[in-house]
Amino acid sequence: MRRQAHDTEGIPAPQGDGRQRQFTRKLGRADLRAVPETRRALRELLRHWGRPGRAETAELLTSELVTNALVHTDREAEITATVGPRGLRVEVRDFAARRPKLRVPHADSGTHGTNGRGLVLVQSLADAWGVAALGTGKVVWFELDGGAV
Repeated sequence: MRRQAHDTEGIPAPQGDGRQRQFTRKLGRADLRAVPETRRALRELLRHWGRPGRAETAELLTSELVTNALVHTDREAEITATVGPRGLRVEVRDFAARRPKLRVPHADSGTHGTNGRGLVLVQSLADAWGVAALGTGKVVWFELDGGAV
């Protein structure tokens, strides 16, 4: 069952029973080279995870969140990806209070129609996602279950 995006007071903990693998990476301000580097690190983390196509979906969604954090803020960011027995959770934290906006592009929007689709992809493909306000900034997260291999 897909859970919808929601605001939370805190960040829900990743599901699992302690058998987790994780990576955390700091992302420099406006450093778009971090996007493919993060994808490679995630690919390595997910090498033997999930049913076919799930790791690729995770890479796509992670790229969207990392790109958003680097393009739409003027600060650093941090990504944490956690894989446990029940699935994957990716969190991208930035230090800007401005909340991301879910924009559905319109066919007649011209050249601007190529922007704003990242969260639509996250909403469509993630099993759960959300935004949590933090003392300084926010975290945008998504979860995917691995499904039967």
